[in-house]
Amino acid sequence: MASEWDAHTALAAEGPGLHGAELDRGWMVGGGVNGGYLLGILGKAVARAVPAKPHPLAVSAHYLSASRPGPAQVCTRVLREGGSVATVSAELQQEGGTRLTALATYGDLGAMPDDVATTAEEPDLPPLEDCVPGSMAPEEVLRTAPLMQRFDMRFDPACVGWTTGRPSGRGHIRAWFRLADGHEVDPVGLLMVCDALPPVTFDLGRPGWAPTLELTVHVRAVPAPGWLRVSHRTRNVAGGMFEEDCEVWDAAGRLVAQSRQLAMQPRA
Repeated sequence: MASEWDAHTALAAEGPGLHGAELDRGWMVGGGVNGGYLLGILGKAVARAVPAKPHPLAVSAHYLSASRPGPAQVCTRVLREGGSVATVSAELQQEGGTRLTALATYGDLGAMPDDVATTAEEPDLPPLEDCVPGSMAPEEVLRTAPLMQRFDMRFDPACVGWTTGRPSGRGHIRAWFRLADGHEVDPVGLLMVCDALPPVTFDLGRPGWAPTLELTVHVRAVPAPGWLRVSHRTRNVAGGMFEEDCEVWDAAGRLVAQSRQLAMQPRA
């Protein structure tokens, strides 16, 4: 049985380097479609363009305007393919305009060296049964962000004070994560996971959904089956913008994805 993720990111070939997509309204957040979902759709189209190199290694995307539910097209162009990596440009177009443009480097994670040397530390999340389900989010959040129904998220209780008007002020949100239908997340799906949690500015007492300006994701490994642990942090809110740094760890204790995005500060 196909996963909801696969159904909602399905592509229809319309010509060389051109695919049709149907943006599902279940991925809405605030006034537009979630940026991670859009990046996942682009990621699937890029994988089709270079089938011998199926996995994203580095993807950098710029969001030009908000996407809406409904028909869209994805255009890809292979800029270089040789050796172990390929470079591909991609755009998501809708209603005659470009909504999202990206440059991606793809390869085969299974063919990469398996040695690991890292100083990164795994998120120290409480056990699942001691965490707070995303379904308990305030009604306003659930209403304006139907994408939360796509996930099973269990938040660290230390990071959810914002739900009762008592944000920690640390600029840190972390949670256990899996898809709501239980299907496993693949490397392309990690592009979505890096933008799945609520904006980290919620923990600063700045509610409201934050439009992404730019998002860069590095995928480091194929995730092991099971729950993911996702950590979002910010250190600087300035000029009406903030950065959001994300780490995704798999059930085997590996850092499988990292990202940084620049987003607009939420407005009341």
